[in-house]
Amino acid sequence: MEQEILLNEHNKQEYPPMHSAEHLLNQTMVRMFGCPRSKNTHIERKKSKADYFINEAPSPEKISEIEQRVNEVIERHLPVSVEFVTRENIPEGIDLSKLPEDASEMLRIVHIGDYDTCACIGLHVNNTSEIGTFKITSSDYANGRLRIRFKLE
Repeated sequence: MEQEILLNEHNKQEYPPMHSAEHLLNQTMVRMFGCPRSKNTHIERKKSKADYFINEAPSPEKISEIEQRVNEVIERHLPVSVEFVTRENIPEGIDLSKLPEDASEMLRIVHIGDYDTCACIGLHVNNTSEIGTFKITSSDYANGRLRIRFKLE
């Protein structure tokens, strides 16, 4: 008999390619700058934004490198998979700081190939080849916060 998995309700239906691109951007920022994943994002079909807290403003070359690295990962055609784990069995390195206080005992972990793993209840593509081309449209830096605005082409 298969056990029913109970998760919290999700209050928004993200556009799967954009939401998956946000995961890749988050992991790219972690790898390049050693910062945490974005705590403040606004993900929409046409354009999105994410905030990161880093020590200094990145150069225009670094912003271009972020875009290039995300696109390199997309071009790897990585599979996107999901696993369900209890809080006692969370894989090492998974950040749970964005979970609501009333999050269920069972968590959904999303893997994007060997590049990114995080707890997430949102919608995603099945393979990074479905994302399209990631484009940073603008960025600004103030008081330790880097805001990146992006779209998919």
